[in-house]
Amino acid sequence: MIEKIRNIFAIPELRRKILFTLGILVVVRIGAQIPIPGIDTAALFEAMEKFEDTFFGLFNMFTGGAFAQAALFGLGIMPYISVSIIVQILQTTLPYFQRLAREGESGRAKITQITRYGTVVLSFIQSIGIVFLLESLVTPNGVPVVLEMGWMFRFTAIVSITTGTMLLLWLGEKITEHGIGNGISLIIMVGILAGFPNVAFAELEYLRTGQTNILFELALAILFFFLVMLIVLIQQGIRKVPIQYARRVIGRKVYGGQSTYLPLKINTAGVIPIIFAQSILLIPGTIATFLGQEAVQSGFMSWFAMDHWFSNLCFALLIVFFTYFYTALQFDPNQVSSTLKQQGGFIPGVKPGRKTANFIENILTRVTLPGACFLGFIALMPYFLQQFAGLEYNYASFFGGTSLLIIVGVGLDTLNQIETHLLSRHYDGFLAKGKMRGRR
Repeated sequence: MIEKIRNIFAIPELRRKILFTLGILVVVRIGAQIPIPGIDTAALFEAMEKFEDTFFGLFNMFTGGAFAQAALFGLGIMPYISVSIIVQILQTTLPYFQRLAREGESGRAKITQITRYGTVVLSFIQSIGIVFLLESLVTPNGVPVVLEMGWMFRFTAIVSITTGTMLLLWLGEKITEHGIGNGISLIIMVGILAGFPNVAFAELEYLRTGQTNILFELALAILFFFLVMLIVLIQQGIRKVPIQYARRVIGRKVYGGQSTYLPLKINTAGVIPIIFAQSILLIPGTIATFLGQEAVQSGFMSWFAMDHWFSNLCFALLIVFFTYFYTALQFDPNQVSSTLKQQGGFIPGVKPGRKTANFIENILTRVTLPGACFLGFIALMPYFLQQFAGLEYNYASFFGGTSLLIIVGVGLDTLNQIETHLLSRHYDGFLAKGKMRGRR
């Protein structure tokens, strides 16, 4: 393992990419600790404790604790994710966006520009809601969180939070362009991992004071191990569809005739459905911020708390829906069938053209179902641990749900990119046997 890590830093280009990525992530974490001007940080910490078990606790986890500190990166990258969902849905409904999607590189550039403008607008709207919420927050002793309320504070806070979100988006894009891995996903993953030390120290304190025991912690560790194994199995699992290429004799040479396969992943969408579902589930909380502290703590909003069965059921159903939705956007059976026909390939026993497209679509639908159901089940795991094991959500979330899925999914994607760089330069792979293999 030490030799393989040394190989990573022996390649100048890969070393620069990794160091660049780490440097950007350090900047991201610094921005998540800098509060906006005009905030009493001590009063804010005391006032935010009552929101730990609400939907704001989950939002705070996605931002790496920046929301609870009213930091410059307090909105995280979630406005961009929400706008991306809307734009991708519009690509399947509105002719204008459908035409842009078919225009190739220029169309994608236009869609990216529209998404950025939409992120600015949504960040501006959500920052107004955060300002209203901060002005309504008081500690149990009646100390207000905002030092001096007024238009100067509102203007400064809105501009700071909106600018911070766009800076975070820019940093994520720079990681994707010049670093290693997907920048947006890495920012979310690092934000989640930032809360792990506090959770681990709290659990050690429970163990020291006798509130839990070593056997219980050992059982949780075994559960965590098997959950990670299952997630890797689903993320890497594929269904191989056999492909045969026709033989062609041109002059004295024979072309084609080889057999291969079309890999259909069990989870083609990756971690995107989880992030999309979470963005949708946070919409009621965003609306509640405009109505102040009383609306956030109302009985209706408690339905969207992390420990309520309704919010968890909606979360699981949204994950299943977005798994199929995003898979349909990413994988077009008609295009695959057309490409195979142009290259002289065919599926044995299936006619080329429309029959091949229907055959691939039927297999993809059946293969995606267990993957979608598994993602939904893992998303509900923190709720089960809260209800039946008595764990706090911050600790239970690392044994399933959004946290574990994103950490494992993004980690696998990043390792795959590192693996590609190593193998392309004739080094041994970072992972076992030189490459990551799908399920056989």
